[in-house]
Amino acid sequence: MAGTILLKGSKKLLNAWAFYDWANSVYSLVIASTIFPIYYGALFRMAGIEKIAIFGGEIARAPLISYTTSIAFVCIALITPLISGIADYMGNKKLFMQFFCYLGGISCIGLYWFSLENVELGLVCYFLGLVGFWVSFAINNSYLPDIAFPEQQDRISAKGFSLGYIGSVILLLINLAMVMKPAVFGIAGEGAELLAMRYSFASVGIWWILFSQYTFYHLPKGVKREGERSHVILNGFRELKLVWKQLGNEVRLKRYLGAFFVYSMAVQTVMLIAAYFGEEEIQWASDAERTTGLIVSILVMQLVAIMGATLTAKASSIFGNIKTLVVVNVLWIMICIYAYYITTPVDFYIAGGCVGMVMGGIQALSRSTYSKFLPETKDTASFFSFYDVAEKIGIVIGTFLYGMVAQFTGSMRNATIFLALFFILGAILLLRVRKKAPV
Repeated sequence: MAGTILLKGSKKLLNAWAFYDWANSVYSLVIASTIFPIYYGALFRMAGIEKIAIFGGEIARAPLISYTTSIAFVCIALITPLISGIADYMGNKKLFMQFFCYLGGISCIGLYWFSLENVELGLVCYFLGLVGFWVSFAINNSYLPDIAFPEQQDRISAKGFSLGYIGSVILLLINLAMVMKPAVFGIAGEGAELLAMRYSFASVGIWWILFSQYTFYHLPKGVKREGERSHVILNGFRELKLVWKQLGNEVRLKRYLGAFFVYSMAVQTVMLIAAYFGEEEIQWASDAERTTGLIVSILVMQLVAIMGATLTAKASSIFGNIKTLVVVNVLWIMICIYAYYITTPVDFYIAGGCVGMVMGGIQALSRSTYSKFLPETKDTASFFSFYDVAEKIGIVIGTFLYGMVAQFTGSMRNATIFLALFFILGAILLLRVRKKAPV
């Protein structure tokens, strides 16, 4: 079902597009960052095990979830340009966005049945939830030039971010209340806390699917591309290949992308595994303190990230983007070293606040710096598609290597030092960008 076709730049169309952040951001905060890592660790603690037999082998819980995440992002990196090419030529990218939205939402509901007895099925739901979130998010981002004029894009993008933050925090607070006071919500009996977490997974899927309907009602089907259509399936990859060739003439951009690829590996890995680290490595006094502490720390991280992004933007206007990014990478190095030694909840809260301060800033500044380096006469959509794929491949490598270090050393702590090496290399590569042309 679709509403009246709205004109590009209309307030209702812009709001509908931004509202998808309200719908899908609950997955990123509630499941990926908070409730699921707590639930996942609780299952292993209650069973009194650290390793589990799966797919014919035995593996510890930390590498298992890290490897699953890596495989999911391999699929995301492959699917996104594939879908982009097909959708552009069909002129109906909304259909693909709906499919991946519903795939992600239903997978979240499927996490309700996640247990160690059917861990394979549970990991499939976790895997499909990641794929559904990131691919539908990428398609929604690709709508921005279609629905907003250039002078509107910054404002409506910021509005989407704000809506996503508010919506996800609201649902997380409701879920926190359910987990801490399950009886108030009619959840009683043995294992009430875990059952409340399972209800939280279902609530994310329902929220995501339900609120996305407003976006789908108003978004256009898409713009059908004219011309040659014999290479529809591979068109997205062809565009990426063209960008790769063009980078040969853009030394500054190529150097910056190399630096971004290296440090982004570490940034995204930290964001994906922070809650798992806190759940496993911190000495919480009780299970209740662990649950509350992890959720509160993630909320603090989100709040501080907004302030961090603002401060980073101000610093870049004074000192320049590259210099600021170098300093932020140095701060990340210090955080990784500090994380190796933390053991108490207070330590973890401090680390979370520090991560939040540099997390939002490095992401926002990285994208704007990339935008400044783009050649004026080139296809910016293709360049940003290349940027997104590079980021996803970085996540694959980062999470996989993190899992390997954790698996072979037996501790997630050792992996934090390993991540610090990526930030050191990232800072060095950024200095090479400055030699070419300061920004």
